[in-house]
Amino acid sequence: MRKRKTTSPESKYANSRTRRTKRSLVRHMLCTIDQLKQLGRERTAETYTSALNSFMRFRCGRDIQLNKLTGEAMMQYEAWLKSENVSMNTVSFYMRILRAAYNRAVEKGLTKQQYPFKSVYTGIGKTVKRAVSLREIRRIKELDLSSRPALDFARDMFLFSFYTRGMSFIDMAYLKKEDLNNGTLSYRRHKTGQVLHVKWEKCMQHIINKYPENMSSYLLPIIHHDEGARRQYQNAMRLVNNKLKHVAVLAGMPAHLTMYVSRHSWASIAYAKHIPLSVISGGMGHGNEATTQIYLASLDTSAIDNANELILRGL
Repeated sequence: MRKRKTTSPESKYANSRTRRTKRSLVRHMLCTIDQLKQLGRERTAETYTSALNSFMRFRCGRDIQLNKLTGEAMMQYEAWLKSENVSMNTVSFYMRILRAAYNRAVEKGLTKQQYPFKSVYTGIGKTVKRAVSLREIRRIKELDLSSRPALDFARDMFLFSFYTRGMSFIDMAYLKKEDLNNGTLSYRRHKTGQVLHVKWEKCMQHIINKYPENMSSYLLPIIHHDEGARRQYQNAMRLVNNKLKHVAVLAGMPAHLTMYVSRHSWASIAYAKHIPLSVISGGMGHGNEATTQIYLASLDTSAIDNANELILRGL
């Protein structure tokens, strides 16, 4: 079978007329993306690539020099996004990334500051409720999906995330069997680099036991071999989120079910049970918040384990 040829951002815009100049948006963005990848910030590099691709679709593939990135140009881009029925949160997402890249170019002296983003939307609007109740989690858990293995797997990944205090899917994917020792699962968050420790519970082991054919070094059957690990994670993420929509329908839930809903639900349910915010923050590893770092410095890990145990007992 012939391998599918993929087009990199570099080759995609290689023929752009202003590509060779240091002051072109494409060249600046591609350099930034390359730097992010070298720093191991793959996810951020992907968001920059996504924003660049969107802007270049608006430009019909034509590059633009940084000093031509005016307020008028950005308002035209915003109008185009709206005409494409892009949500305002996505409009803001693209604008904020482009603004960050532009400000970086200003710092490097590649262009003068013209504040081109001051008249476009860069806020964050209210989104659809992402948390579900403990009763709904129980309905998901009790579904008989034995004849639908793809849905069963998606449900198991959702529950595993919930059981482990809302662990993100990327952290689940990269868990190794060696990370589980003496009843404690230890892992480093991809987003923050923070190390978290989770008390191993029977419900977690039950999910692992369902996949005895997993002979890889990874704890969960998401990544099967080291080569192309990130691509395997991304494909699995898309598949699981797609199947969770069907799981939600079977569970009689109107909510749009995704892996992120699991994380958000753990926090909401914990808060509803009057678990202190410091414990919730510590349990979820919100290491990017200065106040959370203070909590984590002196927080007893058993308090987090007790909080998780209290939540899981409700199932």
